[in-house]
Amino acid sequence: MKVDGVNSTIFTEFFILGFPELNDYKLTFFSVILMIYIITIAENLLIISLVFTSQRLQSPMYFFLGHLALSDIFLVTSVVPKFLEVIIREGSTIPYFHCLVQFELYGGVVCAECYLLSVMSYDRYLAICKPLHYISIMSVKLRYSLIFSAWVLSFIIVSVSFSLLAELDYCAPNLNYFFCDFAPIIQLSCSDTTAMSINMTLLSVPVISINFICIMVSYAFIFRTIFGISTTSGRQKTFFTCSSHLVVVCIYYFSMFVVYTIPDRGHLLSVNKFISLVFIVLAPLLNPIIYSLRNKEIQSSVMKYVRVSG
Repeated sequence: MKVDGVNSTIFTEFFILGFPELNDYKLTFFSVILMIYIITIAENLLIISLVFTSQRLQSPMYFFLGHLALSDIFLVTSVVPKFLEVIIREGSTIPYFHCLVQFELYGGVVCAECYLLSVMSYDRYLAICKPLHYISIMSVKLRYSLIFSAWVLSFIIVSVSFSLLAELDYCAPNLNYFFCDFAPIIQLSCSDTTAMSINMTLLSVPVISINFICIMVSYAFIFRTIFGISTTSGRQKTFFTCSSHLVVVCIYYFSMFVVYTIPDRGHLLSVNKFISLVFIVLAPLLNPIIYSLRNKEIQSSVMKYVRVSG
């Protein structure tokens, strides 16, 4: 930390408090989070390996699923390793710049997942509503263009917030959260953050809302097509091809809505932290399971992979 010209202390590192109420159970808490992290990394790496090596999983749907698995790995890795240190040490310091980098990585990946889920819904729309033109429209060039745009645009958007956060002065050291997210960071600033909050809203709301609207519009057309199928078995088979994606979308957006609409203050702060932890830790853990349990091609590829490895 340093002292400026008017005798106010400007901090250059933060102390992440984590969950002080769980310090008496830190070994159990640490073990649970570590186990979930290891399983999450392993199962998402398995999905990526299957998608890029199995001949059965070469369709655009699995190409996008592989990138969703990659984003889940980035999401948990941007938060959990440092969080494990926070748990075991009952709090941990983090340099101011490293904190902003963690926010950049976390925010970029969350933003990218919004775009990826939107791209996947568009892919399901084409496959169900325009099956005869699906291959010609969803070409290799388009797939890579969509993925490239999702990743690059996401980190460009978050970089704007990063640069604005970097201009603030911070006059409090204790970050009452378990990682460096936007709201907990600006609460430590002694600068005027009104414009910062407005800019963040103008950046984040369109990203979330536009992608969510795109997903809902895609599924409106999908459901209209499904209901137009004459046979019950045909409707069930068609719905089954997009049901996994729909479940993941519901979990992701519901969790994110709850996390970012609960105020980060007072007695609701602890609630917000726990829900945010569930969003960050459990969603990447569940996504591969949801897709695997509801997809016979992935199950078949997993069994073949196990037999070969054995």
